[in-house]
Amino acid sequence: MPPSSAQPANIPPQLSELHCFTETDGVITTTMFDIPGYKVTRVLGTVYGITVRSRNWAASLGMVLKSVAGGELRWFTNMLYSARNDAIGRVVNETKTRGGNAIICLRFESGDMGGFAQCCAYGTAAIVEKVDPTTDVPLQLAG
Repeated sequence: MPPSSAQPANIPPQLSELHCFTETDGVITTTMFDIPGYKVTRVLGTVYGITVRSRNWAASLGMVLKSVAGGELRWFTNMLYSARNDAIGRVVNETKTRGGNAIICLRFESGDMGGFAQCCAYGTAAIVEKVDPTTDVPLQLAG
């Protein structure tokens, strides 16, 4: 594996407190159908984490004016990062409440709800155990 793919995603500095894929409190998360080197010993069911966010009217007005000039709307980008991280935090908490240590087939959906941004994380909570001692620790659990 090339060294660059072993690093977590680059998170903008203004979002440095948001590390949803590196701080999952011991829960392995993956969008794959399995976790290489692990076996699913018990499926705990579907778990969901949902959040809806809004910006204050001044921020929204500022973003409307910014959209005229073009470019990234950073306040909205930050809001969506926060929404995603809240959603994954909730899905991780639900998994832990059920006694799980992994979420497989993790997915995200987001959309607009009449001016509000919503984000939903969902997947299958499971209990997994490592069966291949040569398998590396998943990145979000490594130090």
